[in-house]
Amino acid sequence: MKKSRKEAFEWIKALGIAVIIAVLVRSFIFTNYVVEGKSMMPNLQDGNRLIVNKLDYEISKPNRFDIVIFHATKTEDYVKRVIGLPGDKIAYRNDVLYVNGKAMKEPYLKRYKENIQGDLTYDFPNNGTITVPKNTIWVMGDNRQNSIDSRVFGPVKLNKVVGKVNVRYWPMSKFSFLTNPDK
Repeated sequence: MKKSRKEAFEWIKALGIAVIIAVLVRSFIFTNYVVEGKSMMPNLQDGNRLIVNKLDYEISKPNRFDIVIFHATKTEDYVKRVIGLPGDKIAYRNDVLYVNGKAMKEPYLKRYKENIQGDLTYDFPNNGTITVPKNTIWVMGDNRQNSIDSRVFGPVKLNKVVGKVNVRYWPMSKFSFLTNPDK
């Protein structure tokens, strides 16, 4: 009888430790996110489930073209792609992204550009160049014609960034590691 109690206690203790570890991992290292809307199509679709690495940006800064989750409002998080980093001068002219005067390739937009007439990304107002302020990033959705992003709400403060999207795990048929096309 004593042996079964001791064994039961060991199992309860092991389960308790596992729950504590899971809570710590979920709180400080990884979390999940469900895509809502069409702003990241065709690369991410409404209902996709993502794993977000919360720790990466605690030890490094976002990179251009990373896909990130950030607190857009007190109740909503958004998923967008990092286009501009602090201090960058960015512009769109004739559907081409310029960063610090250099034309950039955006391979993740290829499927969209093949299927539309005209420009996917409209020029910034007054053929302007935007300077990304210190401690912020400029984000845009991949579905440029249907995205509320930094063109609407301005740059995102770095302290609002939840983390970097690493994996799409649902639907299983679309399982993929989401790597930065610039690396």
